[in-house]
Amino acid sequence: MIRQDELRQRLQGFLRVPLAHLPTPLEEIGHLCGSLPAPLSLYTKRDDQTGLAFGGNKARKLEFIMADVVAQGADTVVTWAGVQSNWCRQMAAAAARMGLRAVLVLLKKPGVEVAEDGNLLLDRFFGAQVRIVEASGDKGFLELEHVRELVDPVVEEERKAGRKVYLAPVGGSLLEGSLVRPLGSLGYVVAFLELLEQAQARGFTPDTVVLASGSAGTQAGLLAGAKLLAPETRIVGISVAASAADLSRYVRVIAQAILDELGESPSVADDQIIVLDEYLAEGYGVLNQAVTDAIGLLARREGILLDPVYTGKAMAGMLDLAGRGFFRPEEKVVFLHTGGTPALFPYREGILGGLDG
Repeated sequence: MIRQDELRQRLQGFLRVPLAHLPTPLEEIGHLCGSLPAPLSLYTKRDDQTGLAFGGNKARKLEFIMADVVAQGADTVVTWAGVQSNWCRQMAAAAARMGLRAVLVLLKKPGVEVAEDGNLLLDRFFGAQVRIVEASGDKGFLELEHVRELVDPVVEEERKAGRKVYLAPVGGSLLEGSLVRPLGSLGYVVAFLELLEQAQARGFTPDTVVLASGSAGTQAGLLAGAKLLAPETRIVGISVAASAADLSRYVRVIAQAILDELGESPSVADDQIIVLDEYLAEGYGVLNQAVTDAIGLLARREGILLDPVYTGKAMAGMLDLAGRGFFRPEEKVVFLHTGGTPALFPYREGILGGLDG
């Protein structure tokens, strides 16, 4: 463990541009507690309120990544993700704010129509150059090697046009392309420090933090922060995109890189990485009744909106875990709200059809 002021001082040594509204609130969600079978103290860390382009967790990552873009002298950022990507929406907004060109390679399933709605609509508003391409997704798209044949031609096109390109990995997580240091995930070391200070001001240390884990960087940053400041706090990732084995491997690599970057030598042990993939169900971005129920429950009990791809699935998982006795009685549990609410709109028919009166 290290002191909080020491970690803060080390983090100040990294280049960073102000993009997020911080600190985000830590709120108790007491009405929801009343619907749980076990007595828990539930809180939510509102990273849907980071302010950049409807908010979300990517704003914290982009503060460090966009500083790296500038440091490398790039004028164009190329990245990839799914059509309704929160990452691409916030990347497009950050690039617009900083006067940079954003080129988004958006992957869609063959034969599926694309609606100009939600995050894609916002990408257009921010002036991003959008390339929609078909991809089966059989191997996933978190790793660059699985999408290289789709991304490399776009990078080459930009370079031939005389632009200096920064290739940013999906989610700003894995160390790929131009991101050779775990800079994006440092944003969630900052977030854990922020959360811990807010919780301590209320007289507690979080026992568990639950989050939707997609490209692994947010979970890895939280895990590294917890390992340094509060080893007793467990970080539980509800996978929304990959198997527990794959996602755990990504979390380990990124978290270890963060600790190395911060000059800390402890290794990340297997039992410190908690990834649950049983709530992935039919796969990334596929709506189901449990997710719809979770969205409706939090909206009607707390006035808080979840999204159908990330936080809705994570909340559904957390509620099921509470019912199964995963948490100890009176445990202090924090749900990290990572944003993503613009995706509610393209999913509206499925959500409305699943809500009870």
